[in-house]
Amino acid sequence: MLIRILIATALCLALMAPAHANPRIKDIADIEGVRDNQLVGYGLVVGLDGSGDTLRNSAFTRQSLNSLMERFNVNIRDADLRTGNVAAVLVTAHLPPFATQGSRMDVTVSAMGDASSLQGGVLIATPLMGADGQVYAVAQGSIAVGGFSAQGAGASITRGVPTNGRISNGAIIERELRFDLASRDEIRLALRNPDFTTARRMADAINAYIGTGTAHASDPATVVVSRPASFAGDMVSLVADVEQLRVAADMRARVVIDESTGTIVMGENVRVSTVAIAQGNLTITVSETPIASQPGAFSEGETVVLPRTQVTAEEDAMQLGVLQGTVSLRELVDGLNALGVSPRDMITILQTIKAAGALQAEIEVL
Repeated sequence: MLIRILIATALCLALMAPAHANPRIKDIADIEGVRDNQLVGYGLVVGLDGSGDTLRNSAFTRQSLNSLMERFNVNIRDADLRTGNVAAVLVTAHLPPFATQGSRMDVTVSAMGDASSLQGGVLIATPLMGADGQVYAVAQGSIAVGGFSAQGAGASITRGVPTNGRISNGAIIERELRFDLASRDEIRLALRNPDFTTARRMADAINAYIGTGTAHASDPATVVVSRPASFAGDMVSLVADVEQLRVAADMRARVVIDESTGTIVMGENVRVSTVAIAQGNLTITVSETPIASQPGAFSEGETVVLPRTQVTAEEDAMQLGVLQGTVSLRELVDGLNALGVSPRDMITILQTIKAAGALQAEIEVL
């Protein structure tokens, strides 16, 4: 009951919220061309306490170790190596937009072979390449692992994922991605949730603030913004002003269902036509109470166990509930709660209403 009161209070506050509660343009749209870039590299982690790769099972680790030692004029190709302190890893990172040469970024380190943990390891200098094959950063440093693993002769315990770690500020950017935003005369704003209504509202808000003809929606996912000749600043100043504008973002009527956890999320535009709903559960109980049959006195019989099964069936008596047509989200929730159904039963009811053509919304099952 307390949860229902809190939900109802939150809905009332949302309906009573002032206009400034609308999201900013910077929170619902991205600037085309201003984005992260994925980097990846292959390297070695050393200094592990016997939890590294088994060289006999991980040929790539052995070859990488041979190549590393040859750079220091040490030949170990014919040696029978049995060290467990080295592990081959993949290093991944996101190169942020407008990152300058010499700045740092975080990297993630993941084991490739049969290493059991990267705790205490140090990543040797690893070049990080982009999709074009160019090196954009070099990563190196001590790995911080959130999980741990411990084992003894007869038992073991593992918490988290000890074969995956992170190095904070572990990569130095060596190459920049040029994007001259200041000299541009036009930018394109890409909506994260494309919608015709939201795109038009965004263009109208920009035109009302900067001037008519500054922005127009070319499609439901893109708003083109041009820098007017009368604007005093450059494109960076224009973007700084535009991204602070607030727009009422519209959305499609949608019901999102996660069947694994029984979670249901419904948008405010969900509507239901007039429909009658009856929901009941059939419970069947099977109980076994075996009994022992003893032979008579001084007889040659044997004691046997006889099965005794009892089966009962109970069906909940539920009345037929009616949801009036074009009800609001709050009325829909109240009507379903009045039926006394659980979240998982509510999932089935929503899917059945949709099949009957009475749910005016899209159902998305995760």
